[in-house]
Amino acid sequence: MSKPVVAIVYHSGYGHTKVVAESVLAGIKEVDAVEGVLVSVDEVDEKWDVLDSAAAIIFGAPIYMGNVSAGFQAFAEKSSKRWFEMKWKDKLAAGFVNSGAQNGDKHQGIHAMFGLSQQHGMVWVGLGLHPGNNNSKGSLEDLNRLGGFAGAYAQSNIDEGPDVVPPATDRRTAAHLGRRVAEATVRWTRGA
Repeated sequence: MSKPVVAIVYHSGYGHTKVVAESVLAGIKEVDAVEGVLVSVDEVDEKWDVLDSAAAIIFGAPIYMGNVSAGFQAFAEKSSKRWFEMKWKDKLAAGFVNSGAQNGDKHQGIHAMFGLSQQHGMVWVGLGLHPGNNNSKGSLEDLNRLGGFAGAYAQSNIDEGPDVVPPATDRRTAAHLGRRVAEATVRWTRGA
């Protein structure tokens, strides 16, 4: 019996969001009962079968001008052929975003991904963490330092490359999301 697949479909304009996607994949790989697969929106036309057969899809995008990137939005619009047949109905869904600013309207991007998932009849999985760095004993090293609930948030300084940012804590938060979705996929596919 093959393992259920958790697919990560993402857009990355400058490489920073790809780093987050790879961190999500690392978290998925911590759960032996599933397989993780990365799909760039740039190659999605050759990979629709991967998304259609996946048990879960995690969406990822940079935030440009207050919303998901045009590259991710183009993917979302292309997915309408799946919507007509409800091919993604009852798959698990989750999301992550990355921007240069601490806030950067990240919630707007997660909300766009959530809306896409609901159009497809998917079941959304949130981050499942309390916010970090929100009290006097907190630290920038805390998981979920940016305080997202609906998905994983990452921040990348605009004058540094993907070899440096996003910081390790945001990568660990992304890995947490991947692990959480992978564990939920195991439960979801086994009916427990």
